[in-house]
Amino acid sequence: MTQTHSIAHIALDVPLPGPFDYLIPPACASVQVGQRVVVPFGRRRMAGIVVGLANSSEFAAEKLKPIEQIFDAEPLLPEELLSLLYFASQYYHYPLGETVMRALPGLLREAEPLPDQKLAWLALTDAGRAALTELPKRAVVKQKLFALLSHNQACSYDTLREQGSNAAAQVREWLQAGLLVAAEAPPTDYAASPIPSLNSEQQAAVSSVTGSLGQFKPWLLHGVTGSGKTEVYLNIVAEVLQRGGQALVLVPEINLTPQLEGRFRNRFPNHQLVTLHSNLAEGERLRNWQAAASGKADVVLGTRLSIFTPLPRLAIIIVDEEHDASFKQQEGLRYSARDIAAVRAQRRSVPLVLGSATPSLESWYNAQSSKYGLLQLQERAVRTATLPTIRRVDTRINEPSEGLTEPVIEALRKTVARGEQALVFLNRRGYAPVLYCGGCGWKAECHRCAATLVWHARNRRLRCHHCGHEERPPVSCPKCGNMDLHPLGEGTQRIEDVLQSRLPQARILRVDRDSTRNKGSFDSMLEQIHGREIDILVGTQMLAKGHDFPHVSLVVVLNADGALYSTDFRAGERLFALLMQVAGRAGRAELPGEVWIQTQFPDHPLYRALQQHDYTGYAAELLAQRQSAGFPPYEYQAVLRAEAHQVPQVEQFLQQAARLAQPLSGDVLVYDPVVSLMPRVANRHRWQLLIQSDSRQALQKMLFQWEPQLWKIAPRELRWNLDVDPLDV
Repeated sequence: MTQTHSIAHIALDVPLPGPFDYLIPPACASVQVGQRVVVPFGRRRMAGIVVGLANSSEFAAEKLKPIEQIFDAEPLLPEELLSLLYFASQYYHYPLGETVMRALPGLLREAEPLPDQKLAWLALTDAGRAALTELPKRAVVKQKLFALLSHNQACSYDTLREQGSNAAAQVREWLQAGLLVAAEAPPTDYAASPIPSLNSEQQAAVSSVTGSLGQFKPWLLHGVTGSGKTEVYLNIVAEVLQRGGQALVLVPEINLTPQLEGRFRNRFPNHQLVTLHSNLAEGERLRNWQAAASGKADVVLGTRLSIFTPLPRLAIIIVDEEHDASFKQQEGLRYSARDIAAVRAQRRSVPLVLGSATPSLESWYNAQSSKYGLLQLQERAVRTATLPTIRRVDTRINEPSEGLTEPVIEALRKTVARGEQALVFLNRRGYAPVLYCGGCGWKAECHRCAATLVWHARNRRLRCHHCGHEERPPVSCPKCGNMDLHPLGEGTQRIEDVLQSRLPQARILRVDRDSTRNKGSFDSMLEQIHGREIDILVGTQMLAKGHDFPHVSLVVVLNADGALYSTDFRAGERLFALLMQVAGRAGRAELPGEVWIQTQFPDHPLYRALQQHDYTGYAAELLAQRQSAGFPPYEYQAVLRAEAHQVPQVEQFLQQAARLAQPLSGDVLVYDPVVSLMPRVANRHRWQLLIQSDSRQALQKMLFQWEPQLWKIAPRELRWNLDVDPLDV
């Protein structure tokens, strides 16, 4: 006899501790854990996920409202995944409802039935093709829709809907009129690619991982740039697919997805692969998520949120560029996808592969202490390719002019003359970071943030890169009236202009967030680069991660010194990783590569280690420093952050929080409240309170006792959050 329950615990997307109790009416008696339901919440109807069933509640039955509707016949989230989400909510101290609901595609978070998936792809009927050939010129949206439909075998509804504000209504009208019809997705044009032979290091790595399939075993794959880590991933996934399993592959950046997707699709043309990231249209993301959850998709390739995707046949988790800070969510649920991947792999008894040329110190420490298996690739995959030569240009001797020294200009000139490509790396977009007055020292500052406004010369705007505020530059200095205002420092726009002036014959392309704002622009730029239509690339870290540019033989690094003496104890680790990644763009094929770094500190240990490509030695040095200073991975940290429009509100809240923490602290050290590194953003003052312990269990125990008190003392107008295992302290 089936046991019935009268109460459902339901997770809702609200910033409050939960879950919430609801009555199960007779019409919903079949409700199951993991199902999506609709319930009343205040004056709203909201979608929620059932996370538990019971026969009693701490609230009186007359105070509980009933479930209104069950949406799906089967549970959306299996108990294994609900358990993982519950763990994430507990460990990162974030409301369960927001944790569960934000793991779902947007359409599943709405209190509406799902759209008709039969209309995912649409095509013109013969009647539609005849009726729509002569549309009025002023009917711009209709013209766009017809152009797409007439030039393609079928178009996705999501693409059509993006063509204008009334495009969706127009598509529906044409459907009702019989001018459009539901269609099959067009066949993908992927042919099987040849499988390159592995070198001995790659083969050993593949054998080690595939030998551990079916059990939890974390592996750190440490391979120099160009050593063929992706080929190792592909061979591991091939074995997983042969055994009937699913593979989850995480990448840090959306921009890295298309390149990796192409390699996976060409290697596995007969298997279904789906991508999951925030750039997908909602309908496409839902379809891909459903394909993964149903087990139809064999490979899931995605960014950090993909770690919460249901995968019934999951057999391997791979995290590429595992050191990348993008795997740590910086708002809402502040989780680390890499760390959650380790928990999920352990619970599912599957191997975990963490790949990087510059592993995070936490992962390196785990490998050195034998918590992780260590796999190393020390040779470049192309036998004739060698690691690039790294040169340091002392800017105390060779003084830069507008950001570039003469030796660097000459190296760029010779590279272009040989018909090769060069990359100039500067991790600062815009024309100049400061617009200032030489008469009185005035600087253009954001009135909303504690930051200067960046001068963007192309559209003559001053822009804040923290809050997005924009304004026109003043005609004269607001302080002294001086008409002569100067840009100070260099951004990618300014370096682009200088290079065009100094090397007029060179074809120069700037790649940063400003130049790639339009949809498809980044892919178009990559085509130009690979088609050898560009001589010199000027770009930010968008170009540093994961891209393979076989014709780049010279990389120039500008303005890297700022991180050498930062107050952030992770600054050296991040700079070394970034420069190793940038250096890895040079000489990846037949061409020998060179990296030129302009610096005032050519003898700094970081640059010496970089010149020797000595990650192992530099990591040992950094770990010794961390141990003596009492920093992670030898200590565990959490930060209570708070922000409000008035400083006293923030200060008083954190001081009261610190007093409440003291009796609970035990083996936990509670620091005094301090101003955040960026003290004001968008007119909100920001402070923080650091908590630290050499015991993860002691830290979590203290946070569990402390968090309920924080909810009680926080003013409504104040925003606060707990950040466990923070990257920025």
